[in-house]
Amino acid sequence: MAAKELDLQQFDLVVVGAGPGGYVAAIRAAQLGMKTAIIEKQHMGGVCLNWGCIPTKSLLKSAEVYQAIQHADDYGLSVSGADFDIKKIVKRSRDIAANLSGGISYLMKKNKITVIDGFAKLSAPGQLEVSVDDHVVAQVAAPHIIFATGASPRVIPGMEPDGKVVWTAKEAMTPTSLPKSLLVVGSGAIGIEFASFYRSFGTEVTVVEMLNRILPQEDADVSKAAERSFKKRGMKFFTGAKLDQLEVKKTKANASWTDKHQKPHSGSFDRVILAVGVVANTAGLGLVEQGVQLDRGQVVVNEWSETAVKGVYAVGDMTAPPLLAHKASHEAVICVEKIAGLDDLEPLNPMSVPGCTYSSPQIASVGMTEQQAKDQGISVRVGKFDLTALGKAQAMGETDGFVKTVFDDETGELLGAHMIGAEVTELIQGYVIAQKLETTEEELMHTVFAHPTMSEAMHESVLDAFNKAIHS
Repeated sequence: MAAKELDLQQFDLVVVGAGPGGYVAAIRAAQLGMKTAIIEKQHMGGVCLNWGCIPTKSLLKSAEVYQAIQHADDYGLSVSGADFDIKKIVKRSRDIAANLSGGISYLMKKNKITVIDGFAKLSAPGQLEVSVDDHVVAQVAAPHIIFATGASPRVIPGMEPDGKVVWTAKEAMTPTSLPKSLLVVGSGAIGIEFASFYRSFGTEVTVVEMLNRILPQEDADVSKAAERSFKKRGMKFFTGAKLDQLEVKKTKANASWTDKHQKPHSGSFDRVILAVGVVANTAGLGLVEQGVQLDRGQVVVNEWSETAVKGVYAVGDMTAPPLLAHKASHEAVICVEKIAGLDDLEPLNPMSVPGCTYSSPQIASVGMTEQQAKDQGISVRVGKFDLTALGKAQAMGETDGFVKTVFDDETGELLGAHMIGAEVTELIQGYVIAQKLETTEEELMHTVFAHPTMSEAMHESVLDAFNKAIHS
């Protein structure tokens, strides 16, 4: 059907992409009384819900339980014949994703949001053309259009994934059998989570990282502790390394790399996971043609998610870091509320967005690292508390890790918090709230923490920063 034969559907606001940025934007717009549509080419919930955040956490929970069973004797328990079924583990993950995706569809109906299936392109100011299999199926117009199309895995030229031997995250989430050996290229959160998952089930894991330490976005102390912990589990790491060649056979991949000492290495692996970052999904959207600016492939926006084109906005992973689902959702709400003309709005501060890695041990952080603060010329006070000294951690048998806090020595402002250990992805929110409320160091020190809890380590870390630690 030709585009000119289609009626132009009019809305107050249209969202392109139904991931955690897009569907949240649509719901908030509908709540504020806007006639809203959302356009999605594949899955409600986007990559995060269907192929990222949620299903990977399901996989990692299975790994955590299986790993705990291996240490049952430490708790006075006797378990024999423990085994796993990778197909059931994957099925559980996929079932959870499908259930949640259905939940998003329900929310669209509940909020009376028009859902249009297809690929949207900005065809003119304030207008979108929606296609399915290159056939135009709808034309849509709105004074406000929010793009939330996310990002896709970055590909190394000459080492493109084939989906069989060389995987992206999507294939790594749905294995039909476990590889005996695995090479993970890249040690950010995605690479480390998969490395941790596969190692839990006995796969020999090697990680190659181009930068000088793993988890390079984390505080240096956390990176060092994480590498020590992962090495205890039998994982191998090469940091400051360059992947020189990847030769793919039918069932194997032969890799060669050079370490930070310029020493050559090579190995044969059953599978390879490329986790070297992502690229914003902007191709074919008509953004540049209509005047939207890009910087290194990412859409340029101001603090309210506005692009250079009036009435066109962008949120989430297609814009600047941090590339996290919760950041996308939060800035989507701010964007919509700004469009609606609400008062007393506050732009999102990227440094207030917590980051979490759900490996074993877990890693979580918010705000500046110690080095970032020093690089800005700030005189800092640093507190640190090891979980080995924590009663609850000993009772749980989870003493690997610590909590680290960074304060401005002059003002007492909490600049950052960094954690590694059991359930720290839950604990970090305490510091996020403290930062948001501009809580002083005195208020944190005078706050009562329940005993025995893992959160006591948070208190002790603050006390340590001001030479008042009780248990260290």
